[in-house]
Amino acid sequence: MEQPDRPYVLGVSGASAQPLAERALQLLLQQGRSVHLIMSRGAHEVWLAEQSIQVPVDPELQERFWRSRLNVETGSLICHRWGDQAATIASGSVATRGMVIVPCSMGTVGRIAAGVASDLLERCADVHLKEGRPLVLAPREMPWSLIHLRNLTTLAEAGARIAPPIPAWYSQPQNLSEMVDFLVVRLFDSLGEDLSPLNRWQGRQP
Repeated sequence: MEQPDRPYVLGVSGASAQPLAERALQLLLQQGRSVHLIMSRGAHEVWLAEQSIQVPVDPELQERFWRSRLNVETGSLICHRWGDQAATIASGSVATRGMVIVPCSMGTVGRIAAGVASDLLERCADVHLKEGRPLVLAPREMPWSLIHLRNLTTLAEAGARIAPPIPAWYSQPQNLSEMVDFLVVRLFDSLGEDLSPLNRWQGRQP
């Protein structure tokens, strides 16, 4: 039976495509969901490098930052420091709906595949695997080397869902925002979550 009070864990690693994580967080909160957000050290650096924005590290300041930036007051948001491995969600005894890592760097993929938990994001991924809970990874890299493929295969065999953010044109996106929405909605389809209306494939029209 679904338990609506169970939160999602949203992990954001240090790869390009940070707008996907931002939009995912916004849609989840707009749907009234509970979200535990973990930005890795690298994610903070990417935000500064790509958008010249210094996302606060302090959890309370970061929550206020996202609430203001996304202009959303609904849902529940708890932000965590990347190194806080004493956080509640670091324990398998804390039930969740599942975890999504978007974007997921190949360094993060490799460490999770090797069972290395160097920060809270990787520890939470390890917890979801060992507890048999949904773990969805959106790897953001191109092309994939043999090492990448083997690491991703290891994670798929361990129970993770690999969902690279690959665009589609049958939805007839009119702008980049619509394409971002398509990628985010399809990502959460893997968890049975319908985040936003989507122009889905209807088959070839006569």
